[in-house]
Amino acid sequence: MTWGRMALGNTSSVKEFILLGLTQQPELQLPLFFFFLGVYIFSVVGNLGLIVLIVLNPHLHTPMYYFLFNLSFTDLCYSTVITPKMLVSFVKRNIISHAECMTQLFFFCFFVIDECYILTAMAYDRYAAICKPLLYQVTMSHRVCLLMTVGVYVMGFVEAMAHTASMVHLIFCDGNIINHYMCEINALLKLSCTSTSINELVVYLVVGFNVIMPTLTIFISYTLILSNILSIHSAEGRSKAFSTCGSHVIAVSLFFGAAAFMYLKPSSASEDEDKVSTIFYTIMGPMLNPFIYSIRNKDVHIALRKTLKRSIFI
Repeated sequence: MTWGRMALGNTSSVKEFILLGLTQQPELQLPLFFFFLGVYIFSVVGNLGLIVLIVLNPHLHTPMYYFLFNLSFTDLCYSTVITPKMLVSFVKRNIISHAECMTQLFFFCFFVIDECYILTAMAYDRYAAICKPLLYQVTMSHRVCLLMTVGVYVMGFVEAMAHTASMVHLIFCDGNIINHYMCEINALLKLSCTSTSINELVVYLVVGFNVIMPTLTIFISYTLILSNILSIHSAEGRSKAFSTCGSHVIAVSLFFGAAAFMYLKPSSASEDEDKVSTIFYTIMGPMLNPFIYSIRNKDVHIALRKTLKRSIFI
């Protein structure tokens, strides 16, 4: 379906937007609707299932699974912020009010920044477990994990407020068609008839910090981890150490790779490229993470079997 550009007077501010969605080709609307509906269902079931397993099984009450719990919670929340509204675009004209758009923008920024730092905390946890096993209980004590988690959510709130506050002050009078499936920052900036220099500065500062600093932290952590693993003489020991890090490396690569491509690329990139890269860390990532962390994880397999046995005998 195609919606024409609805230009407004230069002195008027847009009160509602139309989200064009992922594609405007009619023959793709229904297949994509069912595909992304399936992705969302898998995302909800996978993340909610992992949350329940971690809560119900005491042997998963460790720092590693504490952060995995928060990662699943974050994935569940921000896929819910994005995907249901995206699905509407495949079946009908998708109208979103200015207030709803700013709310979606805030929660999208909040949860995506949270994910960024949770992944970083998980890398540090793996470093502490592999490189300093004798001090692990002290390094990753309950108090330390709690403080790290509070810091993650505070960081997410502050930076999401920075994005949203700078966006709220813009006047949108150059049309109300958002060529995206969500209220995404770059798509909104293209509709503003006032200067967006402050917004662009906020994007480069916040996104640059949230990509460079965590990436640097993760890189240093894994450099030390790799050095430590290579010094292990036992092949079985090396294999076990690698297996505890492999899932996290895949999740980090998917998330930071797509985010960096989206926000740190040249402005000449097409809008279709924007949409595709955003899909990887807003929709596909939350679906894949529970499976990435579960497929080869013996602790999760044991927890699942115990939980199923309890449910059968109840």
